[in-house]
Amino acid sequence: MKYQVQSGWLSGVRRVPSPHCNSRPDNAEVDLLVIHSISLPPGEYGGAYIDEFFLGHLDMDAHPYFSEIATLQVSAHFLIDRNGRVTQYVPLNERAWHAGQSEFCGRDNCNDFSIGIELEGLDTDTYTAAQYESLAEVSAAIMEAYPAIDKSRITGHSDIAPGRKLDPGPGFDWQRYFDKLDQQGGNSREA
Repeated sequence: MKYQVQSGWLSGVRRVPSPHCNSRPDNAEVDLLVIHSISLPPGEYGGAYIDEFFLGHLDMDAHPYFSEIATLQVSAHFLIDRNGRVTQYVPLNERAWHAGQSEFCGRDNCNDFSIGIELEGLDTDTYTAAQYESLAEVSAAIMEAYPAIDKSRITGHSDIAPGRKLDPGPGFDWQRYFDKLDQQGGNSREA
């Protein structure tokens, strides 16, 4: 396994601590992995805008779209960029603010019990081979640290916030991801 979880942080990845997080409820068992997509501005890749957004430093004058989101307090545990580079913003034992109003298997407030991974992309676009590779490696490490997460407990943002969110979208190849995850030795219980 390429990565390991140590004190809530993944070894060997870029760390950019976000203030947009807080403690999980005392009795919350982390048992859900949520896949998202993000690009800032929408449809554009590269640059520092996602970091700035997750840190609360997005310059609303840098792009017309940013005035709509600059005051939001949002984060995810991870971002995987188009080249497969992994950045961690929030330790896994903390609650990142990625899911918003959400529900999974009758439980609401998915941020309480989930880990969020953002893929740099657009819900109408496809994702890169490097992203699938990194996503499988990161997921396997998470599943090793949090054995309650199996393939049946990996979902898209669109599935926990239907009608409100579309990501990771139809361009995300779930079978390709799960095949890569199996190659990494990820928890083998079926979805």
